Amino acid sequence: MLYPMSTWMLYGAYGFTGKLIVEEALRRGHWPVLAGRNPAKLAELAATSGLEWISIDLDEPDRLAREVEPFDLVFHAAGPFVRTSEPMIAACLAGGAHYLDITGELSVFENTFRQGSAAKAAGVTLMSGVGYDIVPSDCLARYVADQLPGATHLETGLRALADVSSGTVKSGLVNLGDMPGGSAVRRDGRLVARPLGRDTRTVRFSDGVEKTLVAFPWGDLVTAYHTTGIPNITSYLAMPFRTGLPLLSRAAALALRLPGARALAERAATLAFSGPDEAAQQSGRTYLWARVADEQGHSVEAWLETGEVYRFTAMAGVRAVERVRAENPRGALTPAGAFGADFALDIDGVRRFDALPAR
Repeated sequence: MLYPMSTWMLYGAYGFTGKLIVEEALRRGHWPVLAGRNPAKLAELAATSGLEWISIDLDEPDRLAREVEPFDLVFHAAGPFVRTSEPMIAACLAGGAHYLDITGELSVFENTFRQGSAAKAAGVTLMSGVGYDIVPSDCLARYVADQLPGATHLETGLRALADVSSGTVKSGLVNLGDMPGGSAVRRDGRLVARPLGRDTRTVRFSDGVEKTLVAFPWGDLVTAYHTTGIPNITSYLAMPFRTGLPLLSRAAALALRLPGARALAERAATLAFSGPDEAAQQSGRTYLWARVADEQGHSVEAWLETGEVYRFTAMAGVRAVERVRAENPRGALTPAGAFGADFALDIDGVRRFDALPAR
């Protein structure tokens, strides 16, 4: 099958984030082929976007490999990625196509990096996390790490005020279910499970707001380790509440291990979470902080502001497509590892600070 107007595929195109990626791709002059499992939803989206589409089930590996082969890149936006990324990566390696996704799931990041040698041999890029998970924090981590060679400790902090989509919630369920206590840190190069709510830190963000953050299993625990080589990493997140988190997270993690519990929770997430509306997407702001330190007591910190999470994901994702197709990096890479610390600054509405702005 020929796709004369495109050389890349967007799988999961009709999801909440997928539709935003379609809009951004068209805005920047791209004509991706829409793909996913549901032909009715694909046909509806194709009718409004003017793009070609193809229905593919990830459970058909031979057909999936054949359908991927005409493309030089697949942008994978269908989660939970712990179930969907592996068959698509396999198809991309077999067909010689670059693979990008927008996961935030630690186990998926780790699996992507395990296949780095296969990606080099195939002459392609495997890059997980080209959206809000984890472009801004990865770029900020590299920015501070580049200023302090030999740093041994990295901390990142995130404050995002936004409604979430069902896909985001499902990815969060994956991380929670994989961690016995609901959270984790990296110590001496290894991931170590921690009770959610036990480790906290107070951070003042670039808008002057000070928040007490909770250690959370954000993708930085894997990606920033590969980007910077720093062996001790803690990623923090602003939570709406902290009291009772250790008990709640342990109970939830245990519950998610029960037969059928995760599937039931995912169905509930589909019904309960629809993502931010248009007004929230246009006005939302998020705030990040990162700090590195070495054994001699030297430290460097910086701050970053971005627009709303899902709009940022669409913009960053399409720009990652452009950079990968133009530069053809090889292997399993992080966004900041491939494109540098300033990649996030290419996204509209992003600002970086070396010191807290005067308020």
